[in-house]
Amino acid sequence: MKNIFFALLLFTFTLGCTQSQDANSSQPAQKEWAIALHGGAGYVSKDMPEDRKEAYMKSLEEALNIGAEILENGGSALDAIEKTVNYLEDNELYNAGKGAVFTSEGKNELDAAIMDGSTLNAGAITGVTTVKNPISLARKVMTESKHVFFSADGAETFADETDVERVDPEYFYTERRFQSLKRAQAEEQESSLIETNQQKEWKYGTVGAVALDKNGNLAAATSTGGMTNKKYGRVGDVPIIGSGTYANDLIAVSATGWGEKIMLNVSAHTLAAYMEFKNTSLQASMDYLVDDVLEPGDAGFIAVDKYGNISMKTNTGSMFRAATDSDGNKEVGIWE
Repeated sequence: MKNIFFALLLFTFTLGCTQSQDANSSQPAQKEWAIALHGGAGYVSKDMPEDRKEAYMKSLEEALNIGAEILENGGSALDAIEKTVNYLEDNELYNAGKGAVFTSEGKNELDAAIMDGSTLNAGAITGVTTVKNPISLARKVMTESKHVFFSADGAETFADETDVERVDPEYFYTERRFQSLKRAQAEEQESSLIETNQQKEWKYGTVGAVALDKNGNLAAATSTGGMTNKKYGRVGDVPIIGSGTYANDLIAVSATGWGEKIMLNVSAHTLAAYMEFKNTSLQASMDYLVDDVLEPGDAGFIAVDKYGNISMKTNTGSMFRAATDSDGNKEVGIWE
């Protein structure tokens, strides 16, 4: 009788170990670190001049290398995404910082947000006009204030209390963006501004980054000049935590596209919640958001999960993007 009992006990123990091993083997392989970035989604013609295409591809790779080097050397996800976004903010190819688009009043008003997935703390600013790198101010809101979100004059006042670099508003002027404003205003006067692919090219744009570091922490950051010809006081999705920017201990997300649509669907959080509560993969969750929740032409997203898996997807036709990880996987692209 004792022999039968011990045989059954051994069988149960062996079965439990096997099931545990099977469960573990079904888990995704864990990467040490991973990072993805975007430089805006919309419609960009494949007939783009070759020299301009090369400039975009080179800048995306340079931005990616900045973040990847930080992560490879053991730096934090927050440092990696801030420095990556700083580079994009300083590059006038993108609608953030130096390359920001103009409002209907002929001004450059900048928004940014950053979120630490390990603490669920975040910082956001909107409507600043003298902060060279808005994402750095957003990080200081997160780390040096008891609040999450500062706007316009209040954000400028908070900036006065920090060491972030300030510039004259004229710094943000670029002739290309100013001419985009003039075209948009002319079209607005001539018609009801029916959506076309050409118009979406100037309508959309934002930069962002998401990362997983060697300590297993996730973080997301997004920065933008908003929408060309946007009306007085308009705030888009970027600084709205859960809409354009979100991170927790499972996933980090940054959005780009039509801000109103992204906000109405609380898109970044929707992606995270679907992944958590459906207990499904990052890619399946991304497909659900982009293909089922949003409409064609609305937006694009980058995301990384706690295993270092990366997903980058848009339904706008194109999205400036790049990603890499500790396993040596790498992608730099524009079109779907």
